[in-house]
This record gives sequence, C-alpha cells and structure tokens, in this order.
Amino acid sequence: MKKWLRRIRGAVGMGLTWAAAWFGFGAVIGLVFFGVGVNAELFADALVFAVIGFIGGTTFSGVLGLTEGRRRFDELSLPRFAAWGAAGGLLVTMLLLMLSTGAAYAPPTALILGVAALLGAASAAGSLALARRADDKELLEHGADVADIGLTEEEKRELLAG
Repeated sequence: MKKWLRRIRGAVGMGLTWAAAWFGFGAVIGLVFFGVGVNAELFADALVFAVIGFIGGTTFSGVLGLTEGRRRFDELSLPRFAAWGAAGGLLVTMLLLMLSTGAAYAPPTALILGVAALLGAASAAGSLALARRADDKELLEHGADVADIGLTEEEKRELLAG
C-alpha cells in the first residue's frame, strides 16, 4: 500500500510540475493573442494549458512507471524520456480535442498537436533533469556520511595491496 501511495504522490507531483510549466506557456500564448495586460482571456488560456499539462504529467508518470519502472533516473536516456513525454502530450491533447471540437478545425488542430508534442517532450526532459539533479544532491548528502566514516587501517592496506 505504501508503494502505491508513493507512486500516486509522484504522479501528482509530476502533474503539478507540468501544470506550472504549461500554465506559463499558456500565459505567453495569451499575451501574444490578447496583448499585454491581465484579463479573463489570458487567465483562461493559461488555465486550460495548466489543466492539459496536469493531465499530461500524471498520465506520463503512469506510463513511465509501467514501461520504465525498474530503472533509476541515471539509467534513463534523455531522448527516450523526451519521446515518452512527446507521446503523452500528443495523446492527451488529441483526446481532449476530440472531446471538445469537431473535424472542421483540422489545420489549427494539427498546430495544437505539434505544440503539445513539443511541450510534452520539453516537460519530460525538464522533469528528468530536475529528478537527476535532486538525485545527485541526495547522493552528495549521503556521501558526506560515508566520508566521515572513512576506511579502517586494514581496508587501507587491502586497497593499497590490490
């Protein structure tokens, strides 16, 4: 049970991380289309992107857990991680577009899907970079404890003799 709670917490954390990044991107898109200033359209665009990012991030976390669950972050390749993120962003956005619009919006839909795939890949790559950075800090913190312990005299002799 504890393992599942940890995975759910990780998926929600991944979703919130992606939501924050996608919210920022949505705000930039809103500024481009609606101009400078805080208005309802800007916030609504940013919020839509944040919701899509949250769903994409949690879905990505679940798929990653199923496909790459036994590997550590340092064993995962950045291109493969980004490809999973692009697929996640693309599929979630495609599903949401199918639920909300008709086939009459094909050209903008292709653009939206392309942007979603790029956002998914960038979000996944950023997530892996953050995870590796946090993992490195943990190793450094634990390494300080090991350095304090040091080698015994016999271990030093074995090391020098080998």
